[in-house]
Amino acid sequence: MKLRVQVKQLGKRKNSVGEIICEIQGNPTTVRELILAVVASQVEEYNQRLEACLYAEEGELPKLLPYLTREEIADKAESGKVSFGFSYGEKKANLQEAQKNAIQSFVDGIYRIFVDGEPWEELEETVQVTEEQVFTFVRLAMLTGRMW
Repeated sequence: MKLRVQVKQLGKRKNSVGEIICEIQGNPTTVRELILAVVASQVEEYNQRLEACLYAEEGELPKLLPYLTREEIADKAESGKVSFGFSYGEKKANLQEAQKNAIQSFVDGIYRIFVDGEPWEELEETVQVTEEQVFTFVRLAMLTGRMW
C-alpha cells in the first residue's frame, strides 16, 4: 500500500512541506500497526541508501565526487548543516530498535500523527487507512522557559 506522507523539507527557505510516497506492507488497522509499518518502510529505505553509498555494484565505479549545487548549499546552510545527504558510517538501522523507539516516542508525545488534518492520539485506536489519505507526522519541539 502506498501512503502519501507530508514532511517538512529541511533547509528550505520558505519552510515548505512536501509530500512523499511511503510504501508499506499490508493494511494497518490500528495506529500502532501504522507506525510499525511506516518505520519498517523507512528503515528498509535507509539501509538500501546506505548500502548504495558504501558499496558499488560489480563493474561499477563508486560515487567518488558527489556534488551540491549552489542552491542546495544555501538551503542546507540555512538549516545549519551542509552535507551530501547520506551517512558516512557503516551502521545499518536496526528495525526492532527503531520500531520500539517510534512507539515509545508516540506514547511520550514526542510526535503526533494527523490524517487529513485530524489527530490520531491513541495507539490502539482502530483506523481505516486508504491510499487517498494524507498523513502528517509532526515532531513536537519542547520549549524551555522560566515559570514565574
